[in-house]
Amino acid sequence: MAYPHSPGPDHPPVTENKAFLLLLAVVSLAFAWILRPFYGAVLWGAIIAILFAPVYRRLLPRMRQRPTLAALATLSLVVVIVILPLFLLSASMAQEGAAIYQRIQSGELNFAAYFERVFASLPSWITDLLNRFNLGDIGALQRRITAGLAQGSQAIATRIFSIGQDTFDLVVSFFITLYLAFFLIRDGGALSRRIGRAVPLAAEHKQQLFTKFTTVIRATVKGNVVVAATQGALGGLAFAFLGISGAVFWAVLMAFLSLLPAVGAALVWLPVAIYFLATGSLWQGAALVAYGVLVIGLVDNVLRPVLVGKDTKMPDYVVMIATLGGMVIFGINGFVIGPVIAAMFIAVWDIYASDSGRNDPRAPHTGARDA
Repeated sequence: MAYPHSPGPDHPPVTENKAFLLLLAVVSLAFAWILRPFYGAVLWGAIIAILFAPVYRRLLPRMRQRPTLAALATLSLVVVIVILPLFLLSASMAQEGAAIYQRIQSGELNFAAYFERVFASLPSWITDLLNRFNLGDIGALQRRITAGLAQGSQAIATRIFSIGQDTFDLVVSFFITLYLAFFLIRDGGALSRRIGRAVPLAAEHKQQLFTKFTTVIRATVKGNVVVAATQGALGGLAFAFLGISGAVFWAVLMAFLSLLPAVGAALVWLPVAIYFLATGSLWQGAALVAYGVLVIGLVDNVLRPVLVGKDTKMPDYVVMIATLGGMVIFGINGFVIGPVIAAMFIAVWDIYASDSGRNDPRAPHTGARDA
């Protein structure tokens, strides 16, 4: 039985039907809205599939072309080499963070007193300059610092309790990530080909965009993770050598801040170095400054452009701005989303510019093309 309005040979294709295109946009937005609560899990499931697709392709022949078994083996490697180390590191960081929080609450760590020591050791010309800008009232500054630390401590405690209350959501997101990663590892090739057929672009443009997307994902994640892990480990070793308590906590914090290009880990080690210098621990302060600039900073200046900028073929300043903007809008996931959006922006405009130049009758033609 044929429907009254079933398409016939004289009907235009659905891609030219405005009502269908509107319906396509509506259902696509509705589907994105449904996925929004777990967009982070979906994002990282896709990232895991992209990063470990070469591993899956190597394992597939060894598993006698059994996709499910090869995908399970790949996901097991992900759990062993990525998930378990992150879990152990997070547990250690939470333990040291709780110990630091208790020391702040008990008064053993008194940042206001530390600031007073720094202020007392400053040269007279600096204190005169601070007094000129009404910054020399040590009592007022202590009260501000104490109030700020109290608010910060309360915010940290509230965040810790909220994380505990949201454990179910974290567990659900974790399993969604692994579940989705399994199917994307196994069926990602077929899915990408199906999506490619649906995208209304020329084959060369689709290939260019797909290659750019996967390249930026791999370069951004691997590059930033390597830089962050290296800077965090180097900073933690320096803190442990200098006898600073909670070295693992500060190492993880430096690794996290290293996702911010240029500044990054210096937000942690530089104030500590200034404190050492101001309180008379000159060799510790000078050593930490030299180590931070020449070793920790060199990692960011050398590795990040090589691992991120070289593969993405984007200028360093674009990578930095895109990373910072992405993290402001999307949080921690933004260090991936920001550069990907920037790379796709550049790629799409390159395609538009090349096609416009090719179709412009005033554009100069090469001899080969004229022939």
